[in-house]
Amino acid sequence: MTQVQVSSSRPWLPSLMAAAVLTLAPISAGLGVAALISSSAKADTASAKALIDIAKLRGLVGEQGDGFLGFVQGTAPAPDLQTAVNEINAGRAAVFRETAAKTGVSPDAAGQAVATQLINKLPVGQFYRPMGGVWTRK
Repeated sequence: MTQVQVSSSRPWLPSLMAAAVLTLAPISAGLGVAALISSSAKADTASAKALIDIAKLRGLVGEQGDGFLGFVQGTAPAPDLQTAVNEINAGRAAVFRETAAKTGVSPDAAGQAVATQLINKLPVGQFYRPMGGVWTRK
C-alpha cells in the first residue's frame, strides 16, 4: 500500500473494474454481522450505490476509518454525488446506531469495526483513510 498525494489529474482505472462490488465481510467483534450487512444493504439505494461505485473507481470517493464514505479530493463534488454520499452515510449511521443499541457498543465502535472490514476488502487502486491518517491508495 502506498500513500499518495491526490491531484485533480489521475489516470482512470480500467472500465473492467466498474463491475467490482464491495462486500461487507463478517466483523469479528460480535456486532450482529448478518443484521448489520442486511440493514446496510437495504439502506443503500441502487442508484446511489452505483454512483458511489463509479466514484470509488475514479478515485473521487473512498472509505474512511470511521465507517463512512469521504471525498478524496479537496474540490467540491457534483451535487448528485454529494447527495449519494450523504444518503449512503445516513444509512450507515442508522445501522451503526442500531448495532450499538443491540450490542452495547458505541456507534463509533460499530462504524470503526465495519471500516476495518471494508478497508481490508477494498480492491487495489481504491482509496481509504484510516482514523487520523491520510488518503491512501490501496
